[in-house]
Amino acid sequence: MNLELIRKQIDQVDQELVSLLEERMALVEQVVAFKKSSGKPVFDSKREEVIFEKVRSRVSNKKYEDTIVATFSDILKRSRDYQDKNII
Repeated sequence: MNLELIRKQIDQVDQELVSLLEERMALVEQVVAFKKSSGKPVFDSKREEVIFEKVRSRVSNKKYEDTIVATFSDILKRSRDYQDKNII
């Protein structure tokens, strides 16, 4: 096992994650515009539960499920925070 090689692979995955998160935030911008024009609230508990269920069902290795769901929980919280700041 080569730690440097593993870290390089993690760096590659992190690069992909950053790109995907930027793509996600660009979509959140569209959500902000919609919610702003429609008066919908930022927080939608039903939508978040649907997301968590989808995430749980997509995790292949169940020993990672709690960690991955917690990561998505943080992503959604950060998204809500961003929406709160930009919906004004």
